[in-house]
Order: sequence, then C-alpha cells, then structure tokens
Amino acid sequence: MRIAIVTDSTAYLNEQEYKEGNIHFVPLSCIFGKKVYKEEIDMTTDEFFEKVREAEQLPTSSQPTVGDFTALYESLQDDYDAIISIHLSSRISGTFQNALSVAKSIQGISVHPVDSGLAGAGLAFQVKEAARMAKLGKSVNDIIERMEELKSETEIYFVVDDLTNLIKGGRLSKTAGGVATLLRIKPVLTMRAGEIIPFDKIRTKKKAVRKMESVFEESVKNSHFPIQATVVHAYCEEEAREFMASLEEKYPTVRFNFSFLGPVVGVHTGEGAIGMSWTKDYSRM
Repeated sequence: MRIAIVTDSTAYLNEQEYKEGNIHFVPLSCIFGKKVYKEEIDMTTDEFFEKVREAEQLPTSSQPTVGDFTALYESLQDDYDAIISIHLSSRISGTFQNALSVAKSIQGISVHPVDSGLAGAGLAFQVKEAARMAKLGKSVNDIIERMEELKSETEIYFVVDDLTNLIKGGRLSKTAGGVATLLRIKPVLTMRAGEIIPFDKIRTKKKAVRKMESVFEESVKNSHFPIQATVVHAYCEEEAREFMASLEEKYPTVRFNFSFLGPVVGVHTGEGAIGMSWTKDYSRM
C-alpha cells in the first residue's frame, strides 16, 4: 500500500527532512493586523521575529482551513492509497479537528488523522518515524500504533523568557502563568495530556535550562533503549547551539537533532525560548 504522510508546519522540519521522508504539510498562519502569513510559505522565521519587534500589537495565529486540507488530500489521490495525517495537539489547536472533518467526507482516498498530543520537535518525531515506516512498507495500523507509543514515550520541556504571550493566547492558564510573571521567574514548562503546564519554577534562565538538562540526564541513565533528542529555539540560535554542543559531548549515545520554533509557535513562546524533546530512537532498534 502506498501511504502518504502529512503533517502541519508546526513540526518545523527542514527542507531536507520533507524531501527525504516524502512528507507533505499544510501551513498554519500568523496574523499581523488584517494581513495573514502562512508560515514557511509567506514568511520565514527570521522575518517573523523581526516583524514582531517592530509591531505595536502582538500577532495571533490560526489553523489550516478545511479547504487547505481538502486541496492537499485531493492532490495526493492519484499517487497514494491512504494518507496518515499527523498534527499538533488538539488541546492547543483546532488543526486536528479540521483534518478529521475532511477525512470523514473526502472521496477517493482513505485519510487517517492522528492527534500527536504534542507540538514542535515532539510532533516531528512522530512524523519522521511514520515516514520511515511507510518507506519500509508497514501498514496503516502498524504506523498508527507506533504513533500512539511515541506519544506516551516522548518528553518535551522548554523555557520561555516571558509568559505573557502563552497566557494571552490561552495556551497556559492565568493561574499557572500569573504567579510566575509576578515573581519574575523562568519556569520550566512541559506538555502533559496534550496541554502546556508548568514543571518547575526557576529564578534564572540559565538555571532553568540546567534543570531541563537534569531531567534529560535521568531519562538517559534509566533508558534501556536508544534515545534521540532535539534542541529547539525561538530566534536564539547561537545560545541553543552552544547548549546542544554541550549535550552532545556529555551524552555520546544520544542522537541529537537541531530545530527551531517558527512563527505560529513563536507567537506564543516569544523570542528567546529554548527547549528540548526526546524519545525512543526506533531507527536504531
């Protein structure tokens, strides 16, 4: 069976990963005033953060439309027998629901939407593993089962410089975020059951990043299987690359990747966020 792998732009894969995995995506959008920009199509990440610095009002974000999904799915009908469509957590975006809506009505190809329960690098792990399995000729059921395994096995932690955007955008509760803002701390945030929640309250960004690493260190020590990890950043590449270089030196058994937080996630994290995600590395098992 020829299986197409679809995701959305918040997986933040690079051009090579899309090409090598034969992965397709629908873009989410960021909105400045009345102007809508599709991320990775109309606006680069660098352009976005530069524009935010100059903007009087914070931008907002929006999910792909039913029409976006319909157009992409229909374009794949001639070359594939089925589509597995993997998207960021339904608890923080309506993207998955729109994919599900189109999947129920589209004719000519079977579409299987998957709620990753994650975002960014966590979503990317599922997408790349699905693409690898599709190339190996695995069935739709086998791939979806693996996605569920990865959902429960993947950890995401990140540190933001300012919680204002996350709270205003409804991605973090006012109760959880308000205390941190008041005390001017740098909380370590994580994702649980598809939602963003505080993990620990730290006074400085440097200590918060160190805390994130200590959680990772415990996972590596206690793991009985190969681990892959991704370091991500929101427009603070040099700082993030230094962090990853230190991790690579300390944890030589881990396969590391480097990624970024683009406009749609960057709307909420703000500039300067650093995070990391890790999970099982099935390609080495």
